[in-house]
Amino acid sequence: MFRSFLTGITAVALFASLASAQTVDELIAKNIQARGGMEKLKSVNSMRLHGKMVMGQGMEAPFVVMQKRPKMTRTEFTIQGMTGMQVYDGKNAWMVMPFMGKKDPEAMPAEQAEMLDEQADMDGPLVDYKDKGTKIELLGKEQVEGADAYKLKMTLKNGQTRTVYLDAESGLEVKMESKRTMRGTEVEGETFLSDYKEVNGMMMPFTMEQGQKGNPTRQKMVVDSIETNVALADTLFAMPAGTKPAAAVEGKAAVKEGAAKAEGAMQTADATADSAAAKATGKAKATGKAKGTKVSKAKKP
Repeated sequence: MFRSFLTGITAVALFASLASAQTVDELIAKNIQARGGMEKLKSVNSMRLHGKMVMGQGMEAPFVVMQKRPKMTRTEFTIQGMTGMQVYDGKNAWMVMPFMGKKDPEAMPAEQAEMLDEQADMDGPLVDYKDKGTKIELLGKEQVEGADAYKLKMTLKNGQTRTVYLDAESGLEVKMESKRTMRGTEVEGETFLSDYKEVNGMMMPFTMEQGQKGNPTRQKMVVDSIETNVALADTLFAMPAGTKPAAAVEGKAAVKEGAAKAEGAMQTADATADSAAAKATGKAKATGKAKGTKVSKAKKP
Protein backbone atom coordinates (compact mmCIF):
# COMPACT_ATOMS: atom_id res chain seq x y z
CA MET A 1 0.00 0.00 0.00
CA PHE A 2 2.80 2.38 0.94
CA ARG A 3 4.55 1.66 -2.35
CA SER A 4 1.30 2.33 -4.23
CA PHE A 5 0.91 5.57 -2.31
CA LEU A 6 4.41 6.69 -3.35
CA THR A 7 3.69 5.71 -6.94
CA GLY A 8 0.51 7.76 -6.88
CA ILE A 9 2.30 10.79 -5.42
CA THR A 10 5.02 10.50 -8.06
CA ALA A 11 2.42 10.32 -10.82
CA VAL A 12 0.65 13.41 -9.47
CA ALA A 13 3.94 15.31 -9.28
CA LEU A 14 4.83 14.26 -12.83
CA PHE A 15 1.41 15.31 -14.10
CA ALA A 16 1.72 18.67 -12.34
CA SER A 17 5.13 19.18 -13.90
CA LEU A 18 3.82 18.36 -17.38
CA ALA A 19 0.79 20.59 -16.86
CA SER A 20 3.09 23.45 -15.87
CA ALA A 21 5.24 22.91 -18.95
CA GLN A 22 2.16 22.85 -21.15
CA THR A 23 0.95 26.06 -19.55
CA VAL A 24 4.28 27.75 -20.23
CA ASP A 25 4.24 26.60 -23.85
CA GLU A 26 0.63 27.73 -24.25
CA LEU A 27 1.50 31.19 -22.95
CA ILE A 28 4.49 31.43 -25.28
CA ALA A 29 2.40 30.23 -28.22
CA LYS A 30 -0.16 32.93 -27.42
CA ASN A 31 2.62 35.52 -27.20
CA ILE A 32 4.04 34.52 -30.59
CA GLN A 33 0.61 34.58 -32.18
CA ALA A 34 -0.08 37.95 -30.59
CA ARG A 35 3.19 39.22 -32.01
CA GLY A 36 1.99 38.42 -35.50
CA GLY A 37 2.73 34.73 -35.80
CA MET A 38 5.92 32.77 -36.30
CA GLU A 39 5.94 33.13 -40.09
CA LYS A 40 5.64 36.91 -39.89
CA LEU A 41 8.37 37.20 -37.26
CA LYS A 42 10.78 35.02 -39.20
CA SER A 43 10.15 37.05 -42.37
CA VAL A 44 11.81 40.11 -40.82
CA ASN A 45 15.47 40.04 -41.79
CA SER A 46 16.40 43.58 -40.78
CA MET A 47 14.97 46.49 -38.84
CA ARG A 48 15.65 50.20 -38.34
CA LEU A 49 14.11 52.32 -35.60
CA HIS A 50 14.24 56.07 -35.01
CA GLY A 51 13.31 57.57 -31.66
CA LYS A 52 14.39 59.67 -28.73
CA MET A 53 15.42 59.25 -25.12
CA VAL A 54 13.49 61.65 -22.90
CA MET A 55 15.87 63.08 -20.33
CA GLY A 56 15.51 65.51 -17.44
CA GLN A 57 14.70 69.21 -17.81
CA GLY A 58 13.02 68.70 -21.16
CA MET A 59 16.14 67.38 -22.89
CA GLU A 60 15.85 64.75 -25.61
CA ALA A 61 18.53 62.52 -27.12
CA PRO A 62 17.70 61.04 -30.55
CA PHE A 63 18.68 57.44 -31.24
CA VAL A 64 18.76 55.02 -34.16
CA VAL A 65 18.72 51.24 -33.78
CA MET A 66 19.64 48.97 -36.67
CA GLN A 67 19.41 45.17 -36.54
CA LYS A 68 20.09 42.46 -39.07
CA ARG A 69 20.05 38.69 -39.03
CA PRO A 70 21.58 36.49 -37.92
CA LYS A 71 22.85 38.54 -34.96
CA MET A 72 23.95 42.07 -35.75
CA THR A 73 22.92 45.24 -33.97
CA ARG A 74 23.99 48.89 -33.98
CA THR A 75 22.66 51.60 -31.67
CA GLU A 76 23.54 55.27 -32.21
CA PHE A 77 22.51 58.02 -29.80
CA THR A 78 23.30 61.74 -29.81
CA ILE A 79 23.72 63.76 -26.60
CA GLN A 80 24.67 67.45 -26.68
CA GLY A 81 25.91 67.20 -30.24
CA MET A 82 28.08 64.12 -29.63
CA THR A 83 27.12 60.75 -31.12
CA GLY A 84 27.93 57.51 -29.35
CA MET A 85 27.39 54.01 -30.64
CA GLN A 86 27.38 50.41 -29.45
CA VAL A 87 27.76 47.80 -32.17
CA TYR A 88 27.85 44.02 -32.46
CA ASP A 89 28.63 42.07 -35.63
CA GLY A 90 27.74 38.63 -34.32
CA LYS A 91 31.20 37.98 -32.91
CA ASN A 92 32.77 41.28 -31.86
CA ALA A 93 31.26 44.12 -29.81
CA TRP A 94 32.66 47.65 -29.97
CA MET A 95 31.68 51.17 -29.03
CA VAL A 96 32.39 54.86 -29.45
CA MET A 97 31.46 56.98 -26.41
CA PRO A 98 32.73 60.58 -26.86
CA PHE A 99 30.88 61.89 -23.79
CA MET A 100 32.90 59.39 -21.74
CA GLY A 101 36.18 60.41 -23.33
CA LYS A 102 36.18 57.49 -25.78
CA LYS A 103 36.22 59.13 -29.22
CA ASP A 104 37.88 56.21 -31.02
CA PRO A 105 36.38 52.72 -31.50
CA GLU A 106 37.04 50.49 -28.51
CA ALA A 107 36.19 46.84 -27.94
CA MET A 108 33.56 46.23 -25.28
CA PRO A 109 34.25 44.11 -22.18
CA ALA A 110 33.16 40.47 -22.39
CA GLU A 111 30.13 40.98 -20.12
CA GLN A 112 28.77 43.84 -22.25
CA ALA A 113 29.51 41.89 -25.45
CA GLU A 114 27.44 39.03 -24.05
CA MET A 115 24.65 41.50 -23.34
CA LEU A 116 24.68 42.70 -26.95
CA ASP A 117 24.71 39.13 -28.23
CA GLU A 118 21.53 38.48 -26.29
CA GLN A 119 19.89 41.69 -27.48
CA ALA A 120 20.81 41.03 -31.11
CA ASP A 121 18.32 38.13 -31.18
CA MET A 122 15.65 39.58 -33.48
CA ASP A 123 13.08 36.93 -32.60
CA GLY A 124 13.23 37.61 -28.86
CA PRO A 125 14.02 35.22 -26.00
CA LEU A 126 10.75 33.28 -26.07
CA VAL A 127 10.92 32.12 -29.69
CA ASP A 128 12.66 28.75 -30.02
CA TYR A 129 13.72 29.02 -26.38
CA LYS A 130 14.39 25.29 -26.02
CA ASP A 131 16.78 25.32 -28.97
CA LYS A 132 18.62 28.20 -27.30
CA GLY A 133 19.14 26.16 -24.15
CA THR A 134 16.79 28.31 -22.08
CA LYS A 135 14.58 26.90 -19.33
CA ILE A 136 11.33 28.69 -18.50
CA GLU A 137 9.02 28.30 -15.52
CA LEU A 138 5.71 29.96 -14.72
CA LEU A 139 5.73 31.82 -11.41
CA GLY A 140 2.06 32.79 -11.41
CA LYS A 141 0.44 36.18 -11.92
CA GLU A 142 1.42 39.67 -10.77
CA GLN A 143 0.11 43.15 -11.30
CA VAL A 144 2.06 45.27 -13.78
CA GLU A 145 0.92 48.86 -14.06
CA GLY A 146 -2.51 47.91 -12.71
CA ALA A 147 -3.15 44.88 -14.95
CA ASP A 148 -2.66 41.13 -14.43
CA ALA A 149 0.39 39.63 -16.09
CA TYR A 150 1.89 36.15 -16.21
CA LYS A 151 5.38 36.00 -14.76
CA LEU A 152 7.84 33.78 -16.61
CA LYS A 153 11.30 33.14 -15.22
CA MET A 154 13.93 32.33 -17.83
CA THR A 155 17.21 30.63 -16.98
CA LEU A 156 19.58 31.14 -19.88
CA LYS A 157 22.15 28.67 -21.11
CA ASN A 158 24.86 30.65 -19.29
CA GLY A 159 22.96 30.39 -16.00
CA GLN A 160 21.83 34.00 -15.84
CA THR A 161 18.15 34.75 -15.29
CA ARG A 162 15.59 37.02 -16.91
CA THR A 163 11.93 37.55 -16.08
CA VAL A 164 9.27 38.34 -18.68
CA TYR A 165 5.75 39.53 -17.83
CA LEU A 166 3.03 38.81 -20.40
CA ASP A 167 -0.25 40.72 -20.25
CA ALA A 168 -2.87 38.18 -19.16
CA GLU A 169 -5.41 39.37 -21.73
CA SER A 170 -3.36 40.07 -24.84
CA GLY A 171 -0.20 38.05 -24.33
CA LEU A 172 1.95 41.09 -25.08
CA GLU A 173 5.18 41.66 -23.18
CA VAL A 174 4.64 44.48 -20.69
CA LYS A 175 7.70 44.19 -18.46
CA MET A 176 11.13 42.60 -18.53
CA GLU A 177 13.60 42.16 -15.67
CA SER A 178 17.27 41.35 -16.07
CA LYS A 179 19.73 40.08 -13.51
CA ARG A 180 23.32 40.03 -14.72
CA THR A 181 26.58 39.17 -13.03
CA MET A 182 29.32 41.48 -14.22
CA ARG A 183 32.80 40.94 -12.78
CA GLY A 184 31.34 39.41 -9.66
CA THR A 185 28.77 42.17 -9.13
CA GLU A 186 25.05 41.51 -9.56
CA VAL A 187 23.22 44.19 -11.55
CA GLU A 188 19.40 44.24 -11.74
CA GLY A 189 17.32 46.26 -14.18
CA GLU A 190 13.75 46.43 -15.41
CA THR A 191 12.04 47.67 -18.57
CA PHE A 192 8.35 48.54 -19.01
CA LEU A 193 6.88 48.23 -22.52
CA SER A 194 3.75 50.04 -23.71
CA ASP A 195 2.09 52.00 -26.52
CA TYR A 196 1.95 49.07 -28.94
CA LYS A 197 1.34 49.92 -32.60
CA GLU A 198 0.94 47.80 -35.69
CA VAL A 199 3.85 47.78 -38.13
CA ASN A 200 3.50 45.61 -41.24
CA GLY A 201 1.13 43.19 -39.52
CA MET A 202 3.10 42.99 -36.29
CA MET A 203 2.85 44.83 -32.98
CA MET A 204 5.79 46.71 -31.54
CA PRO A 205 6.16 48.75 -28.35
CA PHE A 206 6.71 52.43 -29.12
CA THR A 207 7.38 53.44 -25.50
CA MET A 208 9.92 51.89 -23.13
CA GLU A 209 10.88 52.94 -19.63
CA GLN A 210 14.06 51.50 -18.16
CA GLY A 211 15.71 51.75 -14.76
CA GLN A 212 17.21 49.89 -11.84
CA LYS A 213 14.84 47.48 -10.14
CA GLY A 214 13.09 49.07 -7.18
CA ASN A 215 14.05 52.60 -8.22
CA PRO A 216 11.04 54.74 -9.30
CA THR A 217 13.29 56.85 -11.55
CA ARG A 218 13.18 55.56 -15.12
CA GLN A 219 14.64 56.60 -18.44
CA LYS A 220 11.97 56.90 -21.10
CA MET A 221 12.54 55.92 -24.73
CA VAL A 222 9.97 56.84 -27.37
CA VAL A 223 10.07 55.29 -30.85
CA ASP A 224 9.00 57.56 -33.70
CA SER A 225 9.22 55.15 -36.64
CA ILE A 226 10.07 51.52 -37.43
CA GLU A 227 11.07 50.09 -40.80
CA THR A 228 11.41 46.38 -41.52
CA ASN A 229 13.45 44.56 -44.16
CA VAL A 230 15.55 47.61 -44.98
CA ALA A 231 18.92 47.39 -46.76
CA LEU A 232 21.68 47.42 -44.12
CA ALA A 233 25.25 46.70 -45.22
CA ASP A 234 27.31 44.34 -43.06
CA THR A 235 29.99 47.05 -42.92
CA LEU A 236 27.72 49.05 -40.59
CA PHE A 237 28.34 46.42 -37.92
CA ALA A 238 31.92 45.31 -38.63
CA MET A 239 34.55 46.25 -36.07
CA PRO A 240 36.89 48.89 -37.57
CA ALA A 241 40.53 48.03 -38.09
CA GLY A 242 42.71 49.33 -35.28
CA THR A 243 39.96 49.19 -32.65
CA LYS A 244 41.39 49.61 -29.17
CA PRO A 245 41.17 46.62 -26.79
CA ALA A 246 38.56 46.69 -24.07
CA ALA A 247 39.48 48.89 -21.12
CA ALA A 248 39.76 47.26 -17.70
CA VAL A 249 37.03 48.08 -15.19
CA GLU A 250 38.16 48.26 -11.60
CA GLY A 251 36.03 48.03 -8.50
CA LYS A 252 32.41 47.11 -7.92
CA ALA A 253 31.25 50.73 -8.04
CA ALA A 254 32.79 51.13 -11.48
CA VAL A 255 31.15 47.92 -12.63
CA LYS A 256 27.71 49.07 -11.49
CA GLU A 257 28.14 52.49 -13.07
CA GLY A 258 29.40 51.08 -16.36
CA ALA A 259 26.72 48.40 -16.45
CA ALA A 260 23.97 50.93 -15.76
CA LYS A 261 25.16 53.15 -18.63
CA ALA A 262 25.46 50.22 -21.01
CA GLU A 263 22.10 48.81 -19.95
CA GLY A 264 20.38 52.17 -20.40
CA ALA A 265 21.71 52.62 -23.92
CA MET A 266 21.29 49.04 -25.11
CA GLN A 267 17.89 48.33 -23.56
CA THR A 268 16.52 50.36 -26.47
CA ALA A 269 17.51 47.55 -28.79
CA ASP A 270 16.48 44.80 -26.27
CA ALA A 271 12.98 46.15 -25.77
CA THR A 272 12.18 46.78 -29.40
CA ALA A 273 13.80 43.92 -31.15
CA ASP A 274 14.23 41.78 -27.67
CA SER A 275 11.45 42.33 -27.39
CA ALA A 276 14.04 42.89 -31.06
CA ALA A 277 15.13 44.34 -27.62
CA ALA A 278 12.94 44.82 -27.62
CA LYS A 279 9.73 43.64 -30.34
CA ALA A 280 7.08 42.60 -32.68
CA THR A 281 4.26 41.54 -30.44
CA GLY A 282 0.73 40.80 -31.58
CA LYS A 283 -1.90 41.38 -34.23
CA ALA A 284 -3.97 44.40 -33.31
CA LYS A 285 -7.14 42.97 -34.83
CA ALA A 286 -6.67 39.72 -32.94
CA THR A 287 -5.97 41.22 -29.56
CA GLY A 288 -7.67 44.59 -29.63
CA LYS A 289 -6.74 46.90 -26.85
CA ALA A 290 -4.97 44.87 -24.15
CA LYS A 291 -5.89 45.54 -20.58
CA GLY A 292 -3.39 48.06 -19.26
CA THR A 293 -1.59 48.06 -22.66
CA LYS A 294 -2.17 50.91 -25.08
CA VAL A 295 -2.60 49.69 -28.65
CA SER A 296 -2.98 51.99 -31.64
CA LYS A 297 -2.37 52.12 -35.36
CA ALA A 298 1.11 53.25 -36.34
CA LYS A 299 1.71 55.87 -38.96
CA LYS A 300 3.72 54.70 -41.92
CA PRO A 301 7.35 55.87 -41.57
